Amino acid sequence: MLKIDDPDVLREVTEASDRYEAALMANDVDTLDVLFRDAPETLRYGVGENLYGFSEIAEFRKTRTGGSPQRDVIRRVITTYGPDMATVNLEFRRKGGSRTGRQSQTWLRTDEGWRIVTAHVSLMEAFS
Repeated sequence: MLKIDDPDVLREVTEASDRYEAALMANDVDTLDVLFRDAPETLRYGVGENLYGFSEIAEFRKTRTGGSPQRDVIRRVITTYGPDMATVNLEFRRKGGSRTGRQSQTWLRTDEGWRIVTAHVSLMEAFS
């Protein structure tokens, strides 16, 4: 039977997610690259771009002036599925912004450690 949210696996993925968020806010491109699985199947849908394969993701990060806009995480939900797969979903608000953003990631345990295999970032419409 599939074990959901095993405490040890949940701790590992939480640490990996924390490492990702710190690297994102510091524009630590090397760490961000390490945390994505280096494979053609890896994908990232961003607010304004669709990136297919690790090489497109890495190139995007290298050419992105100033890195990701700074943000505050409002809520994060991490769910693990067995010992080797997890999802990390969070809501955020960019500093000085009024729109809520959403980020979804699928993480996979690999021989090198936990790696992101899919990611999606979007901003919700502002409502009055």
